[in-house]
Amino acid sequence: MNFGILIFYQVEELDFAGPWEMLTLWSKVAGGPESCLLVAEKKSPVTCAQGLSVNPHVSFKDCPKLDYLLVPGGIGARQQVNNRVLVDFVTSQGRHCKAVLSVCTGSFILHAAGLLSGKKATTHWVALDRLRALGDVQVVEQRYVHDSNIWTSAGISAGMDLMLAFIADIAGEAAAGQVQSQAEYYPASTRHGDFEHQEQAPAYLKQPT
Repeated sequence: MNFGILIFYQVEELDFAGPWEMLTLWSKVAGGPESCLLVAEKKSPVTCAQGLSVNPHVSFKDCPKLDYLLVPGGIGARQQVNNRVLVDFVTSQGRHCKAVLSVCTGSFILHAAGLLSGKKATTHWVALDRLRALGDVQVVEQRYVHDSNIWTSAGISAGMDLMLAFIADIAGEAAAGQVQSQAEYYPASTRHGDFEHQEQAPAYLKQPT
């Protein structure tokens, strides 16, 4: 099983690093993918949104056929939706992937690749209206959304919840539980400030905890 995570200039770090952690733990403790790859247009280091520099494992040219592909977001996603080489890569891999996932504004790259039209999806709360404006996506204000072979999540840290839900769906609750316990990912219920009471907060935050 080949699992690829796309990275690009000004990608948001946690969008891919959080899922990467869950993904590689899945491989180590619960029989996850044999091959986990960071994929970029070129094999040179990629500078992320917060300044981290990351070395991709493979370029588009060298990337094998993927079984699964995750597309993160970040400020760089605004430019990448117009990068024909990147969008074509997502389209071509998406044709044969068993599932394609996005985190945050990576959903816009999925849409540009023709993979999101007619689907239920979500994205970072600041971009929900922009996703609605595309006109052919049913926006759902949830932490993550699963529709057919497409998985999308809300912003940044939501990618970890997305990946755990994906693992549970593919490999079962026990496998997801092993990954979750190894990562010690049990988010505190504390909410700082009062963002969940503000008008622009996504619907899932307004629900009682």
